[in-house]
Amino acid sequence: MMSVAQPTVEFLGAAGTVTGSMHLVRAEGRRILLDCGLFQGRKDLRLRNWGDRVPDPRTIDAIVVSHAHVDHSGYLPLVVRKGFRGPIYCTAATGDLLEVVLPDAAHLQEEEAERANRRGYTKHHPALPLYDAADAEAVLRLIARREYETPFPVVRGVTATLRPAGHILGSATIELALGGSRPTRLVYTGDLGRYDRAILRDPAPIPDADILLLESTYGDRTHATGAEAELAALVQDTARRGGALLVPAFAVDRTQELLWMLRRLELAGAIPVLPVYCDSPMAIEVTDIYRRYAAECDPQVAAAFERGENPLHPGGLHIARTPEESKRINDVRGPIIIISSSGMATGGRILHHLALRLGDPKTTVLLVGYQAPGTRGRALEEGAERIRIFGIDTTVRARVAEITALSAHADRDETLRWLGGFARPPRVTYLVHGEPEATSALARAIEKRYGWRVEVPTDGQKVELAA
Repeated sequence: MMSVAQPTVEFLGAAGTVTGSMHLVRAEGRRILLDCGLFQGRKDLRLRNWGDRVPDPRTIDAIVVSHAHVDHSGYLPLVVRKGFRGPIYCTAATGDLLEVVLPDAAHLQEEEAERANRRGYTKHHPALPLYDAADAEAVLRLIARREYETPFPVVRGVTATLRPAGHILGSATIELALGGSRPTRLVYTGDLGRYDRAILRDPAPIPDADILLLESTYGDRTHATGAEAELAALVQDTARRGGALLVPAFAVDRTQELLWMLRRLELAGAIPVLPVYCDSPMAIEVTDIYRRYAAECDPQVAAAFERGENPLHPGGLHIARTPEESKRINDVRGPIIIISSSGMATGGRILHHLALRLGDPKTTVLLVGYQAPGTRGRALEEGAERIRIFGIDTTVRARVAEITALSAHADRDETLRWLGGFARPPRVTYLVHGEPEATSALARAIEKRYGWRVEVPTDGQKVELAA
């Protein structure tokens, strides 16, 4: 029988699936959430966002957020609405990104509900947003920014240390020291990033852990190389065919990486200078935040900012801030590059561009990140002939291409490389944030390479952390 006094972790999301990251740690009589993310993708998962995922949020003492992507932070407005009033710890850059990401997520929720009511494609009357702008603003008042590599108290008897994860700007691995003079060390990776990325520094090594919660999104594969060459070929093809290169891209990190690569390719003479429309108000704000935190970027990017240059500004860049500016893109003929969110085509302005241009065989839709099951992005990835947008079935005549080398998630080999930095193995490693095939493959790879004890938790499972 589980001892009440022992620290535990309960997996409330991202166990057996990729999204909805949320892990409840009980220690020293206190309750701490590691991440507080939305489920995305399949309808059965999305419906869970409307339920009571966290037992009595009023009794949660603190939340520590690994990074600003909504599948790790997008449930925060709901726990605050339901009574949470404690601190929300994160890095400074993550705090700044949340000031953009959460109000934008609320706006999209409100916009989608309003559109569903206006056009009548809802089963609920009236359709309501999951949360609103006031809920998002309430979260921002609770954010407590902390520095990398500097331990800080989370609650009495528990300290945390944040280290660079290399996934997006501000992303962090989280180490919790649970207990007194000989604490149990719990390390949670959040989303582990990659080595030798174009914009960010490498993920920092972890010296040791007793318990490891490890991301496994791409645990069954290795990423391709040659992203810039693939992008150059697609841009050249777009120029020849006179079509649109339509890129659903996450506003945080992926858009900035694409802009950086397009600028580099232009300067190298590898691609023509085409009109590039960045149609995401959030991505525009996020790009400014990257400039503010240049010191946390890859040295090459940081040096360019320090010289007064803007390495994230292709020669033909156009910014669409307002809805009117976004609508005017509809009248622009190709060749044209449109980068817009969301990255899985689950919402945002990208949907308008898809609805308009998917039927044109000269259009190329470029997928540049993970596409969760149940999303329009996954449907396109799997060759769907029709996609439902705004309640209307849209025929897909466009070409669909992928550049998997642009992923911001560590693949199997990069994860194994990072694990090699441990001075001693964890007592047990729990694999989270992955689909079953990827998780099982990574478990086998870790056991074969290092001989570690690896377990795959089930949704809602609670495990004891002490020896």
